[in-house]
Amino acid sequence: MGDEKVKIDSESIEKMTDEEYELMYDAAAEQRSGASGVATASFAANRPLTKFERWKMNFKRRGWILLFILPALIYVLIFCYGPMYGILIAFQDYMPGDQILGPNTFWVGWENFQTFFANPNFVDFFLNTFLLCIFGFIVGFPLPIIVALLLNSLPRPKIKKGLQILYYAPHFISLVVMVGMLKMIFGSDGLLDSLSVKMGGDANGLQLFLKPESFRPLFIFSGNWQDFGWSAIIYLAALAGVDPSLHEAAKVDGASRFKRIFSVDLPAIAPTIIMLMILSVGNLMSCGYEKVLLMQTDGNLETSEILSTYVYKFGLMGGQYGVGTAAGLFNSVINVVLLVIANTVSKKISGNSMW
Repeated sequence: MGDEKVKIDSESIEKMTDEEYELMYDAAAEQRSGASGVATASFAANRPLTKFERWKMNFKRRGWILLFILPALIYVLIFCYGPMYGILIAFQDYMPGDQILGPNTFWVGWENFQTFFANPNFVDFFLNTFLLCIFGFIVGFPLPIIVALLLNSLPRPKIKKGLQILYYAPHFISLVVMVGMLKMIFGSDGLLDSLSVKMGGDANGLQLFLKPESFRPLFIFSGNWQDFGWSAIIYLAALAGVDPSLHEAAKVDGASRFKRIFSVDLPAIAPTIIMLMILSVGNLMSCGYEKVLLMQTDGNLETSEILSTYVYKFGLMGGQYGVGTAAGLFNSVINVVLLVIANTVSKKISGNSMW
């Protein structure tokens, strides 16, 4: 049966369902490639392919493509999944040199979590982390979308490329240099303090780095200034795939450039926006500790002490590895819960989801 040609007239093709047409196409492809006659036999028997048969057929035709993701898969397994056994330290009285899994491992159960939750500053650490991340998300998530839409609307390509380079450049500034720039402008004896004194202000200057209420605005807006152009790249790539005929049709209907953004561009990149929003919500409680520590002073500890700095100071520097791991695991569990909630809500509302 594998050597026979599948011949169907045009009238039969018009009467076929999508599934039958796809089945016929697969059978013809199998005949041309000389592969196994799974699809042909299935078509001759007038039955649809099973999931295993379809997977087997597709793997034989396109399985070699999987070789391209093999390096990334190996990287993820070694550097992402391999170290995950370290979360067991959260349930142990661990010291450097001890075996994580061995006959001499000293298990303490939930004691490290109890120590962490019993910390009198736990609520402050959690609220500082939540407020810093949620404000950063509110400001930072829509900003790249707006920038991408505006750049895509520019009529002159040269101006568009020039602005893109200008927006991308801050991304390549290291955190140490970035915080150094902030201190030169907003820190004690910085540019802003010098101008304030010369204009008749307080003799000590504004000293924004010593004020708790100034930490979050400085952290959030400096971070968004550094990354908004880089984050806009993926939206610009999605906008590049928008069919120009849609814009032409909208022009014929009398839509302005502003209206076309909402009627053509935004619906076209909506799936990309939803996917990135889900990923962003999954990392909502992950602020990182490097920049926070660099910007931290004795005066702004009230708002700059977060969960990640607690893990660093009390876990690594203080030698309480079990408590530090428990704090990090608690933060990760919250991120996973937020990711599941965001994915579920997105699936029900828009039909787009990660799984």
